[in-house]
Amino acid sequence: KDGDNWDPMNVKSVWEPVIAKLGEVVIHDSETIKKTAVDAYEVSGQFTLPANPEGYELNFKSNSDYLVVNADNTVTAVRPISGTSEASLKVYIRKADNTYVGTSKTINLTITADSTVDPEIFNASMNDAKSAITALMGSDAAAVLWGVNQMYHLGLSRKELMERGVRLGADVPYCILRGTALAEGIGEKLKTLPPMPKCYLLIAKPGISVSTKFVYENLHVNELETKKHPDVDAMITALRQKDLALLSARMGNILELVTIPAHPVIDKIKQEMQKAGALGAMMSGSGPTVFGIFDTQPKARKAYRALRASQLAKQLYLTVPYNVHRV
Repeated sequence: KDGDNWDPMNVKSVWEPVIAKLGEVVIHDSETIKKTAVDAYEVSGQFTLPANPEGYELNFKSNSDYLVVNADNTVTAVRPISGTSEASLKVYIRKADNTYVGTSKTINLTITADSTVDPEIFNASMNDAKSAITALMGSDAAAVLWGVNQMYHLGLSRKELMERGVRLGADVPYCILRGTALAEGIGEKLKTLPPMPKCYLLIAKPGISVSTKFVYENLHVNELETKKHPDVDAMITALRQKDLALLSARMGNILELVTIPAHPVIDKIKQEMQKAGALGAMMSGSGPTVFGIFDTQPKARKAYRALRASQLAKQLYLTVPYNVHRV
């Protein structure tokens, strides 16, 4: 509508050719695509979209994570190895200035298994891959999931990756989420929190290994005094207030009650960090790695040198928090 002076018949004359051109969009049969009904197709693997009708430019948009429209006008169907998945493409006519004209047309697709892939071999390979990923650290497993999603254009959201990751390890969802978060349940229920205040972290790992199974089997949570539990609410408040001193004072790890008596070197590393000026020092997870929080770089470097001289730690790293900018 252009002001108050517009002609419905003229509008019809503008739209009709566009709708007619959209009606001409037909994907021709090939090795990977078969027409099943009007504007409905069965696809397997990759196929090429039709060329533009004369005088117009077509633009295809995928309405599904199962389809990826490539720059060369081909479509990659990310299909399951068994069964079928429904998907669709929306077709628009686009002008030279990238604006769309007319209505759109929906092409319905049924994605089927690729007949060139042997399901038994594929499933065996997936089981091997799962076993390999399970043996990795949480961050490594998360990196594999993230990379496969990107490389094969799977289109999985961060949430979907996290749902799959928890099957491999309780810490995998967090490693996919990243940043500062509150973890509940077994670690899979995550709530994003404000980023860490500016600080310096010293990470020290002694030359020992700790059995996670041993630690959890010997932790009796019901017998712990209330004061032994870390003050999570206070830590969240400290994050919101960007109060590094309060955050460091309230943090705690009840697994230290099991791991430190079995491996006293962990407590010695904590003491060295605190003597050098750490606002707080704590064992990470079930151990044996220890981290210290410092408000200045000189203090952190001093602790680094002291620990290196003491030879209490086999590996030492001086770093800063990884903060994620969230929209």
